[in-house]
Amino acid sequence: MQKSFKNWLVASDIDGTLHSKIRTLPEINKKTIDKFMAHGGNFTLASGRPVHSLERAYRRVNPNCPAIILNGSGIYDFHTNSLVWKKTVSQPGRDFVKAMRKKYSKGLNRLEVGIFGLDRAYITDKGILSLGQVFLDNVPYIVTDIDSVPDDDWFKVIFWGNPLTISKLKKDAEAAEEVGTFMASSPITFEMLEKGVHKGTAVMKLAELLGVEPAHTAAIGDYYNDWDMLKTVGFPACAGQAPKPIHKICKYVACHCNNGCVADLLRLIMSGKADNLI
Repeated sequence: MQKSFKNWLVASDIDGTLHSKIRTLPEINKKTIDKFMAHGGNFTLASGRPVHSLERAYRRVNPNCPAIILNGSGIYDFHTNSLVWKKTVSQPGRDFVKAMRKKYSKGLNRLEVGIFGLDRAYITDKGILSLGQVFLDNVPYIVTDIDSVPDDDWFKVIFWGNPLTISKLKKDAEAAEEVGTFMASSPITFEMLEKGVHKGTAVMKLAELLGVEPAHTAAIGDYYNDWDMLKTVGFPACAGQAPKPIHKICKYVACHCNNGCVADLLRLIMSGKADNLI
């Protein structure tokens, strides 16, 4: 086995990737991450969560690199408790959100809206879907007017609604693609970041800061909100249960997340076989 993997940066999604389907951490993942880092490898987590919600998962594996937070709109160093880099939603994107709130404000078409900041969520249009998610993800939140949200804390936006309304919203987003980066994270949620920002953007920025070459950036995920990250890094991998279109854009399909897919990827890298697939 190669003695040092300092020329590698590996970023892992959390739910359905680092964690099992029931949100537990397979022991094989923890042991293999420790081994990879002990041999110089750079490892981090890439998540849609803000700082407070991500910290517990981060501390469980204690990566040796800053974390990708809020789907790539920020890089946060938990060892120094400081923000390394950020790219928040600018005025055109904020105007789009306000327009969609007005368009989908009544009856069954009503959208719930949350703006996620560095360490809290601002719920501007609350309901069972939005409040349920911040509760399950342990995200501190306040219910407030949208104009009260600080401009520099618009890291990402989540829209919640019934699947039909979310489908309509997707079409609106396609017509306004110049104002933001949009992604579906479930049939009832649709997310927005600043234009050109996604997990992959932040992974590559982190690689630049660490001095890791783009070809040796690897990422592993399990769903379409990982798509841009997987299309950006040098060595994309996915959990075995990921949708088939995700398989097609990856250089390696690991085992099911319940069986330790992150460990599967790291073992491939440490064996030297990943270098042959770049």
